[in-house]
Amino acid sequence: RAGRPGRGQAWWDIPVTIAIAVGAVLLITTFVAKPFSIPSGSMEDTLQVGDRVLVNRLVYHSRAIERGDVVVFDGSDSFVPAADVPHRNPVQGVAAWIAQSFGVVPPDATDFVKRVIGIGGDTVACCDAQGRVTVNGSPLAEADYLYPGDDPSFDEFSVQVPDGMLWVMGDHRSNSADSRSH
Repeated sequence: RAGRPGRGQAWWDIPVTIAIAVGAVLLITTFVAKPFSIPSGSMEDTLQVGDRVLVNRLVYHSRAIERGDVVVFDGSDSFVPAADVPHRNPVQGVAAWIAQSFGVVPPDATDFVKRVIGIGGDTVACCDAQGRVTVNGSPLAEADYLYPGDDPSFDEFSVQVPDGMLWVMGDHRSNSADSRSH
């Protein structure tokens, strides 16, 4: 019976197919695109709690981050103090990496989603005479994304963004711990 597979010869097809699929997902989410779930209301109405987004990991290899971009970033040592960053053993680290690759957010995640308001060298301030956030003295037009009824900021500030850093804010300013707080 040459050329005709027996019943026991293909038992390994399913595990091999699953392993290849999981490997492909892990490669894609590590280098190309990664799913995230929105855990808080800091970006409402742009993003709702529970929304799932697919983050392009390649775009910033071809262009710089710009004002107005919505970014996902690891807030370790900036938004989350080093003492509060979860310390995982290697098995927990691998499990968290696999879970995050499939869009499952661990409860101790240090990822944040915010809008870029200023880039290195910019002076970001609030507020001008009309209550608007300004970047390098020019007021921002934020009506398209600012949460309805929110002020651009309840706190007055003026900061020069250091080179290599970003000033980020949530779209729901009254419900966002962002660069104003960190």
